[in-house]
Amino acid sequence: MAAEVTSYVDSGAAARRTKWLLGRIGIYTALVFWAFVSLFPVYWTLTTSMKIAKDVQLGHLIPWVDFQPNWLGWRSLGLSPDTIGAVSTVRDEFVNRFLNSIYTAFGASFLAVLIGALAAYGLSRFTYKFLWMKNQDLSFFFLSQLILPPVVLALPFLVLYRELALLDTTIGLILLYTLTVLPIVIWIMKDQFDTIPIELDEAAQVDGLGPWGTFFRIIVPMALPGMVAAFILSLILCWNEYFFAALLTSSQAKTLPVMVASQTGSQGINWWSMAALSTAAIAPLVLIGIVLERYIIKGLTAGSVKG
Repeated sequence: MAAEVTSYVDSGAAARRTKWLLGRIGIYTALVFWAFVSLFPVYWTLTTSMKIAKDVQLGHLIPWVDFQPNWLGWRSLGLSPDTIGAVSTVRDEFVNRFLNSIYTAFGASFLAVLIGALAAYGLSRFTYKFLWMKNQDLSFFFLSQLILPPVVLALPFLVLYRELALLDTTIGLILLYTLTVLPIVIWIMKDQFDTIPIELDEAAQVDGLGPWGTFFRIIVPMALPGMVAAFILSLILCWNEYFFAALLTSSQAKTLPVMVASQTGSQGINWWSMAALSTAAIAPLVLIGIVLERYIIKGLTAGSVKG
């Protein structure tokens, strides 16, 4: 009888181990598949930048197997090893557009995080009432701005920027991008501040700190992962924005997305040039994501557990 019980227990444990192992295999298989789906566009873009026209048209994918890598796409931008030291007007244009993207994306993201963090802290810690609107109504108002299609704002901003002499300026793009990403920053940061106990604010004020001192010396260090996550999300949105950059700029303040779109001409699309330009455009975001990965994960998961 004891032997039968032991055999039954062992068989049950083996079944549970098998079920657990199959579950793990299924999870990792799904993750590998999703990683392939997510990374394949990046791989396709990178390999296309090193193809000639024939390889692009035939859809060759594997370098040194389907096709021999070539610097055609990078050569058209003056960024290939054999042209990097020579004079290139296309490379100069790329550098200018790249710097414009850096100035506008980083400037707008910094302003959005600074202003958004202050607004979110106020909504999280203080009680407001304006007519019928209270804290929840104000939060919804900020979030509802994301519903508005950008094309609705095209004509008003075009007229306003013409009157303010902000057309074709990086300052104009920075201010506009700050407004577009501000609702997302407020939403993320309010959720972040709600997870920080208000008792910390009260203890800091008992020790002699005012609201500003409490915010910058106590709350900001604790909310730093969320602020970094909001900054990176804002940076990605500003870096990839095309509509307003194409509408409100003409020559001096054009950004990389506008330059990528300009690769389409009357003779068709220069896929190799567009792929090389796209690869160079996404490289900074990839590096930032790798370096600040732990902050992104902490910031995006902080609000999932309430204190």
